[in-house]
Amino acid sequence: MALHSKDVLTNIINRYAPIPLGADLSDFTENEKIALSKLVDAGKLIERIYVRQKWKGNEALHDQLRNSTPHDEKALMVFNLLKGPWDRVDGLVFHNLPNIPPHKPEGGNFYPEDMSKEEFESWVKTLPEEQQKKAKGFYHVVRRREEDSGEGKKGELCLKPYSEEYNDLLVEASKLLRESSELVHDESLSTFLRTRADSFLSNEYLNSEIDWLNISKESRIEVTVGPYEVYTDELFSIKSAFEFYIHARDFPFSKTLEKFSSSLQEVEDSLPVPDEYKSKDLKATPIIVVNQLFAAGDVAVPMTAAYNLPNDEEAIKRGGSKLVIIKNVQEGKYQNILDPIAKSVIALDQLRYLSFDAFFTHVLLHEVAHSNGPHYTIGPHPVTVRSRLQEYHSAIEEAKADITGLYAAAHLLKTGLLTAPSIEQFYVTYLASAFRSIRFGIKELNYILSQGGFAYDPTTLRFSVNFASAASAVSNLTREILIMQGDGDKGRVKEFIDKYGSIRKEVKETLERLENEGIPIDVRPLYEISKELNLTL
Repeated sequence: MALHSKDVLTNIINRYAPIPLGADLSDFTENEKIALSKLVDAGKLIERIYVRQKWKGNEALHDQLRNSTPHDEKALMVFNLLKGPWDRVDGLVFHNLPNIPPHKPEGGNFYPEDMSKEEFESWVKTLPEEQQKKAKGFYHVVRRREEDSGEGKKGELCLKPYSEEYNDLLVEASKLLRESSELVHDESLSTFLRTRADSFLSNEYLNSEIDWLNISKESRIEVTVGPYEVYTDELFSIKSAFEFYIHARDFPFSKTLEKFSSSLQEVEDSLPVPDEYKSKDLKATPIIVVNQLFAAGDVAVPMTAAYNLPNDEEAIKRGGSKLVIIKNVQEGKYQNILDPIAKSVIALDQLRYLSFDAFFTHVLLHEVAHSNGPHYTIGPHPVTVRSRLQEYHSAIEEAKADITGLYAAAHLLKTGLLTAPSIEQFYVTYLASAFRSIRFGIKELNYILSQGGFAYDPTTLRFSVNFASAASAVSNLTREILIMQGDGDKGRVKEFIDKYGSIRKEVKETLERLENEGIPIDVRPLYEISKELNLTL
């Protein structure tokens, strides 16, 4: 039986432009290179954990693809790109196999597939306070007690820590991190690797999160590993997925961006919202620029160009956050995606404003902006915004970061903290980039079009920035999103997403044109570390 359509697989692969990713490792010691090899091995284990987290049948499907005869390289490549059998454009890819749902289960493999939201919420109310925190927290899956199940009867829900659920993989990953810690040159990185190894076995992540934040600016190697993002949990946006990155630090670029870390409170104070929606004690965010060497786990396409971690509100309270900008991935996205999109959709007289520096800086400000605005609801009994907005939190948080980052660019230019790129370059590059990100569900473009900040010419079939009204549209959207988050009004957020989430006719036609022109929607990595260290990836 055919597992897939060859045409579908080819189309998916062609949508992602291959880019070589690596860095000059000539300054690395032999011990550091051995450490990198061990870390890659740990990353392969993290990959297996995430495959398990995405869907309960994912591991078996992956094994079936790997063990198929003859070996199907295209099928494996697509699975590894998507981390499962579903594509955002084509839906279910491996459609001829039985027992694969047409869409990824909303709760991934963090909850029983037959569990409803109502059952979960009713069960949580019966738990002691500490257990309620774990049920709504990052590091426990929800399962059913098998001994309570019977004919026609569902077992009672129960909690299981990640350290038990993924013990078969975490024990070996912990061992590899500990061995790597003895080989790396930088003591602060060594400390993080040791304490993160301990976290895998204890299920306590707070201390190792602080150690990650404290990795020295002098470390040549930057490692991010652990359960972080909650996008795979589309049911409640509370369960974190395992991811893994190895980067080489870009010291000159990191140095030039240090000025942005001190501007976080300045931007916060300027936000177009009442004071109660603003934070008063934001910690300066360390910003580092890196070149990616290897990634695994929760790193399905589209490729991450930057990240601001941790997401755990307790860790942020105690240690702040850290922003990692991935330079070589950004360069690949700009050259292969953004530049050709702009040449197809942007008004010819505004193409001169397209700028890699504007793209790079906006990605940076997008990640910084995750720290801006309310993370707890406003009022006498604050709770996390995440817990109120649940399945809508991730979408509205990404939109917040995108638009607040653009607002921040204008503010920093106005105050002189930023002197370049120009605001015209920011707006035009953002408009072009919107046609890249809208293919993955981020649709602030619709709001700004409705406000007159962007315009469409049906004669030329091209879009342009209305510089006279773009700033007010950006400010209005920033205000709306931040207030919705602070109020924790899930119903209002749903209405907002429903209103602006549909794709307008002219945008849909433009996206179809981009597809017909064969412009990739993102990039896929070719890791050069495999050749450098003679590894099999």
